[in-house]
Amino acid sequence: MSRRILRMLALTVPGFALAGYGPAVFAAAPAAPGAACEKLQNLTIPNVTVTSAGQVPANGFIAPGQQSPMTLPPFCRVQAIASPTSDSEIHFEVWIPATESWNGKFQGEGVGGYDGSISYAAMGTGLQHGYAVMGNDLGHTGGDLKFSEGHPEKMIDWAYRAMHVTAEAGKLIVRDSVGKWPDHAYFVGCSTGGHQALSEAQRYPDDYDGIVAGDPAYDRVHQTASYIWAWMATHDQNGAPLFTPAKLQTVTKAAVAACDGIDGIKDGVIDDPRRCKFDPATLICTGAETDSCLTPLQAEGVKKVYAGLRNPRTGEQIFPGFSPGSEGFGTAAGQGWMAFIVSPKTPMRSEVYKYLLFNDPNWDWHTFDFDKDVAYSDAKIGYMAAVDHDLSRFRNRGGKLIMYTGWADPVAAPEDIVKYYEGAVKAMGGLDKTQAFYRFFMAPGMGHCGGGYGPDTFDAVAALEQWVEYGVAPDKIVASHVVDKTVQRTRPLCPYPQVARWTGKGSSDEAANFVCKAAEK
Repeated sequence: MSRRILRMLALTVPGFALAGYGPAVFAAAPAAPGAACEKLQNLTIPNVTVTSAGQVPANGFIAPGQQSPMTLPPFCRVQAIASPTSDSEIHFEVWIPATESWNGKFQGEGVGGYDGSISYAAMGTGLQHGYAVMGNDLGHTGGDLKFSEGHPEKMIDWAYRAMHVTAEAGKLIVRDSVGKWPDHAYFVGCSTGGHQALSEAQRYPDDYDGIVAGDPAYDRVHQTASYIWAWMATHDQNGAPLFTPAKLQTVTKAAVAACDGIDGIKDGVIDDPRRCKFDPATLICTGAETDSCLTPLQAEGVKKVYAGLRNPRTGEQIFPGFSPGSEGFGTAAGQGWMAFIVSPKTPMRSEVYKYLLFNDPNWDWHTFDFDKDVAYSDAKIGYMAAVDHDLSRFRNRGGKLIMYTGWADPVAAPEDIVKYYEGAVKAMGGLDKTQAFYRFFMAPGMGHCGGGYGPDTFDAVAALEQWVEYGVAPDKIVASHVVDKTVQRTRPLCPYPQVARWTGKGSSDEAANFVCKAAEK
């Protein structure tokens, strides 16, 4: 399995992440190799308590909640708790490889969703590549938002503080272990991890030299309101779902068929859904309703999700809609809108309002006011977002940032991520100045952090290392579409606003036959 897929599984698949805390299981380490590691338990870091430090033998670690040991080299495992406030309890771990295996670098790992869990699989992937790695639980356990009820400081820990304080402490622990600071520090995250990545660049530019921000769900406040809008559009007045998986797959197939050729080739992938003129009304049933057609109410619901959320009073766009092509596919599990919009019994993440904004466990999401309540949430919980376009501090200290997202993402609306990048380009003085330190790659047909029907397997970390360490900026990143461990297609991902175009020579399934060029008007 590819390095990137392992990272994304750690950030998005429940079985790969710790849902709570329990005793780790590993065999006893030889006394001599573990001696220096065990001394780290005596560190006295302000607002940090080291609870355990010990040597773990090769393949001797079983993550809590798992049955089998991870395939890992020997490492020093440090467990600690950070308490930046009296209501903070941020559990984190630092894994340090043997001196002869260490690549001299530090890597912080992002956490997906609202999960209070350490991304052990992602940490393991980084360790296998020679990194000293750090992961944390964002200051709580579990994946729901009840932890925030009556605990605003814990929500601040989740939003941005936990990643910062553990980055500082993690690098210090590595320094005390090996006797030198890491040569370079990197952060890697997708979804909420991508949000954390942008937050680090905006708020704490000195934490990392290089950052990968995948599918960043950065505009938390408006995104949460948009989930209510999308849920209402895909359910009837009684709250019953309007769609089945088969219905949504019908929509996706029709959207792809209508828009596939806009890039000049028929390859089953929508290149840029913004150029797609697909109208779901063309699928309205002319006879009896079947899985291959839509009712007028269903067609109208699809249009509403595409259009996104607008202020009902002013008409201003609050949050963009999801793209044509994201409906029936779009995730590693092939769920698309079913998993994130249609299947949930209530709008996804609406607990934010119940436990944090209105402080009312009996709050009814049906009462949400898309005008006044959005404005109120901006004022009261705006800190949850990472929307600052001014990245000058990160740029000035030499930082490099790679951001990517899939055009078929059904979780973090891709047009919203495009909007952030375009805002950063404007704030940073134009495209050339921005691309000197910050590049953005769109993946046609890719879902949320992977999956979908387009090339979705690529290594953004390797591209970032070349940029940070050797000054080689990525002018493309080659992505693969893999089915049953077989590469079916490769395609270059181009730095936005460039797009990949076939040269007309050779196979259109081979990246070597494409060039990155300006998009057609």
